[in-house]
Amino acid sequence: QVHLVESGGGLVQAGGSLRLTCAAAGTTANIIAMAWYRQAPGKQRELVATISTTGSTNYADSLKGRFTISRDNAKDTVSLQMNSLKPEDTAVYYCNAKSQRWLQLNEYWGQGTQVIVSS
Repeated sequence: QVHLVESGGGLVQAGGSLRLTCAAAGTTANIIAMAWYRQAPGKQRELVATISTTGSTNYADSLKGRFTISRDNAKDTVSLQMNSLKPEDTAVYYCNAKSQRWLQLNEYWGQGTQVIVSS
């Protein structure tokens, strides 16, 4: 089992920055990738960025250049630096972890952290 706890959300003006952090606890040794997703009101949850244990990253095309995902394997944390925020970035941001043990894949979610960008 992996338990994920996000922090760092809040209210920010357009053009500002926020840094989200997700701390993983439990059987973290089996984690193979971590990611951030977001869900805006009335919309489906969408992928923001992913990062593997080796540091390989992937971003939603629309967010490249503004958002940066990073990972501290020693601390079992993943962060999302969000710059030049826009009102359309308003959403609940969720941390995600994928773990693998032998052939079994598991996926875990945090409870989410609210980000509100005012115009």
